[in-house]
Amino acid sequence: MKYQFNGDRLKKARIYRGLTVAELAEQVNCQRQTLSMYEISKSQPTDKTIVEQIAQVLDFPVDYFYEHPAHGVSGTIYFRSLLTTNKKYRSEQIAKMDYLSQIYTLLQDYVEFPKYQPLSFKENISPEEAAATLRNAWDLGYGPIDNLVSVVEQHGILVTSFNTRTNDVDAFSEFVDIGDNPTYLIAYSKNKTSAARIHFDIAHELGHICLHEWSEDIEDITKEEFKSRERQANEFAAAFLLPEETFKQDALAGPKTITYYKQLKKKWKVSIAAMIRRSEKLGVISMDEYQSLIRIMQRRGLRKEEPLDDVLVTASPALLKTSVMMLLQENVFTPEEFMVELADNYDLSINPSEIEYLLDLPIGTLSPSKIIDITSLQLKQNK
Repeated sequence: MKYQFNGDRLKKARIYRGLTVAELAEQVNCQRQTLSMYEISKSQPTDKTIVEQIAQVLDFPVDYFYEHPAHGVSGTIYFRSLLTTNKKYRSEQIAKMDYLSQIYTLLQDYVEFPKYQPLSFKENISPEEAAATLRNAWDLGYGPIDNLVSVVEQHGILVTSFNTRTNDVDAFSEFVDIGDNPTYLIAYSKNKTSAARIHFDIAHELGHICLHEWSEDIEDITKEEFKSRERQANEFAAAFLLPEETFKQDALAGPKTITYYKQLKKKWKVSIAAMIRRSEKLGVISMDEYQSLIRIMQRRGLRKEEPLDDVLVTASPALLKTSVMMLLQENVFTPEEFMVELADNYDLSINPSEIEYLLDLPIGTLSPSKIIDITSLQLKQNK
């Protein structure tokens, strides 16, 4: 053990597992107040057995609770569903981001990641203008974007996806100011697999990156200010994914029907609902026509699940995952050495399966090789 017991680590691991203090206390047969005192470092566990029980229940190595990393997640984290998502679920995702940032610290010491180049936007720039500026800066032209995940990663922004225990978490992003290459990390929920939904979620987070403040705690701003920022991020996403001139041309080329917008969805990989909204904003359809189309979608049950949602796919995040695979394939580390390096020099003792989950690595990539039990096998006898 390197240090004294770290109460913040206990709190983070508990939140990561989605447990309350009372629930954890019951599972480790400990008083709730005692655990609370451990978490705020007002008291230290004197019995090694209780630490071992906590580690077993939370499925973290004992050493994890005695590490004191020099950094962690700070500043703004934008959640698309901040007003409707339970704080418990948001806290779970924030804990995941913190672990990811520590893993990224190791990776960027060994791997040359694409460098994120922040853009200088004029003051009070509109979402429409900002979207066009970013498209030009990234040389994307004005057509559909087939794989936005790949585009974002190629420009140095980290992307990951998580399983979440609620559908209220669409996507979230944070500023990662670690090492020589400050960047942003965008995470989206694996619960939503349609390319149209994933693309809009990522474009929405790009809107926050381009338009909004990242040095404050988002929970400190008013609901009205938060709603305003969400509207701006949505406007940015629509303008970024559906550039005015080219999309307007397509929208005007056919009838104002759900069937036609379904055809456009194949091309643009954007939801029918978002394209209808964009069409209204660009003057292709009137507000009455927009409302009529939305009512038709509601009657047909298309507001929650649209046509082609189960068909259109996009690339999965690869930057973080590929960097780990490269370090292993190039023999920079064995799986065991990678885990030791992460623990000894980056203060993150964590189970290999947890990193596989966080980075969406194939199961067993960092785990010890499993030996097949051959005692029950026999050689065939020659006949």
